[in-house]
Amino acid sequence: MTDAVKGPARYFPSIEKKYGRPVSVWKDLIRSSPLTRHMELVSWLKSAHGLGHGHANALVAHTLAEREDT
Repeated sequence: MTDAVKGPARYFPSIEKKYGRPVSVWKDLIRSSPLTRHMELVSWLKSAHGLGHGHANALVAHTLAEREDT
């Protein structure tokens, strides 16, 4: 039996399906943005790229967590 994906990554398949881009592209956009705060990035993804709040939040949370892990 495999473990279910948990946390923000559980949204990744639906993000890719709905917006037609791989998660890696979204994460590269977040990393290249001059914005650094979580909600600023979420708002930017929503307004500039048309993402829904939950999807934008999941992408930002996962990407920022990677920064903290390094």
